[in-house]
Amino acid sequence: MAYLPKTDTTPVLFEDTSVAFASKSNAQLRKTYWLFSVMNQAQVVNLGTFFIKLALKLHLPIKNLIRATIFEQFCGGETITDCNATITALGNANMGTILDYSVEGEDDEASFDATTQEILRTIEKAHSSRHIPFSVFKVTGIASAELLEKTQKQDILNPDENSAYVRLKLRLEKICQCAYDLKVRIFIDAEESWIQGIIDELAYEMMDRYNRESPIVFNTYQLYRNDSLEALKSAYLTARQKGYVLGAKLVRGAYIEKERMRARENEYFNPIHTTKEATDKDYNAAIDFCLEHLEYIAICLGTHNEYSSQYCAKKMQKLGLRNNDERVWYAQLLGMSDNISFNLAKAGYNVAKYVPYGPIEAVLPYLIRRAEENTSIAGQSSREFLLVKRELKRREIGSF
Repeated sequence: MAYLPKTDTTPVLFEDTSVAFASKSNAQLRKTYWLFSVMNQAQVVNLGTFFIKLALKLHLPIKNLIRATIFEQFCGGETITDCNATITALGNANMGTILDYSVEGEDDEASFDATTQEILRTIEKAHSSRHIPFSVFKVTGIASAELLEKTQKQDILNPDENSAYVRLKLRLEKICQCAYDLKVRIFIDAEESWIQGIIDELAYEMMDRYNRESPIVFNTYQLYRNDSLEALKSAYLTARQKGYVLGAKLVRGAYIEKERMRARENEYFNPIHTTKEATDKDYNAAIDFCLEHLEYIAICLGTHNEYSSQYCAKKMQKLGLRNNDERVWYAQLLGMSDNISFNLAKAGYNVAKYVPYGPIEAVLPYLIRRAEENTSIAGQSSREFLLVKRELKRREIGSF
């Protein structure tokens, strides 16, 4: 990526739709407009997801319809090879790809081994491509959530569970060792609070082993949790004391309703901030802390929030950091917030898109969440819809 002057103070204009949708033809833009207009209607989304699940259960031929609509918008393909066109297109726009094997619902040792092998293939693909700066995985993709929860609670494991935990550690070490050997940075995604503690422990163990020379392993901090900012600062102090670099991916969080419901049902203190403002405040404070300690921290902002993205860019300028400082990255999901991604990339910042992939039936839970959250997140679908509508108007073409 080309270096920009250290003193560059040009603001990033996220409302510039000519940049955000430059890669889309008129036909593609109209299709995107139609898709977000549909997702803007909660009743249509709820009815549609019901019939999609039913049709797949009855083995009705609807895969091509899914593939040509929501799958095409939010996924790179069914295999790594299928994702090549997306990787190239993003690379041409000065953006990286983060291949995300988004298969869910598998919960047996054979599936965990198969997922481990697929994650290793994403690392190998990243090593061979200058357009793939990171790999990513969830610990629940390589181990049982029940095992993780029991381990976090420090319950006594039976012999079978002890063996399963040993296999989890071996899979994790194999993934991180491969990333280290091939010099590919890897994100360990965040999960629910009742298993996040053990995931944190495993992540720090891997950082201690593999982040001595450079940041390879990244843990994820969900700033909607009221303890995450302090956890980030504590992790930094531990990294300093032990002599490794802290890899930190900053997100707001994805399990808010599940967290609140479980806290209420089990009568314990809800770990989630009571207001969005408190979450935003902690998120931006985490940006400040990380940017002010970059000698020992590398960060990625996993966010669709325009204010926080702009806040980080301005903070970097204030600290005299180059826009493309390799220790600072931004990431958004494929098919969403292109106004943030493409405009940051054009301004010379390091940007990557999460590109989910996998068999259509297996990634359907991911796709349904995208559709549902676009109707429930305050203004998300409306924002995407209005941005596309604005670009159609700028191009002086109709929506159909």
